[in-house]
Amino acid sequence: MSRIGKQPIAIPTGVEVEINDLRILVKGPKGQLERDIHEYVRVNVEDSNVIVSRLKDNKDHRAIHGLTRALIANMVQGVSDGFQKSLDLVGVGYRATKQGNKLVLAVGYSHPVEIEPESGLEIEVPSQNKIVVKGIDKEKVGQLAANIRAVRLPEPYKGKGIRYSDEVIRLKAGKTGAKKK
Repeated sequence: MSRIGKQPIAIPTGVEVEINDLRILVKGPKGQLERDIHEYVRVNVEDSNVIVSRLKDNKDHRAIHGLTRALIANMVQGVSDGFQKSLDLVGVGYRATKQGNKLVLAVGYSHPVEIEPESGLEIEVPSQNKIVVKGIDKEKVGQLAANIRAVRLPEPYKGKGIRYSDEVIRLKAGKTGAKKK
């Protein structure tokens, strides 16, 4: 049995979970999220817990069971606490600024790169070389952070580029000169 799927999801105070057929709606202090539920699983609210159970015990049903439970747990955490992803700019002259709602990156190209977040997402720039992406939907926060990182991926020789704050870049050794005899 799925170890993740069989764990109940605790509903914190101030969060409401509604289930209508194959749709789940989670409301909390930070906002609301909704998602379709796969037909292989059943979701019930008992006491102050959400229980996810599967209909059959074959491979596809087991995979969807754990996935659905994890997605619902992320929805509950998102509307109560929210998610954030931090990025660092490493390189001489690399900087980020915020103009209105847009993020403007100067990362070594001949032009500045502008990124505008979707609704429900927020970008903060605490310093010139730090970016913080915040939101209630974990998937959208991670995707926006990945899109920002993709503007200038960290290169393996000097480590210049945009990287996650907790990311470790393994640096390669550069070329060595020819040996003289």
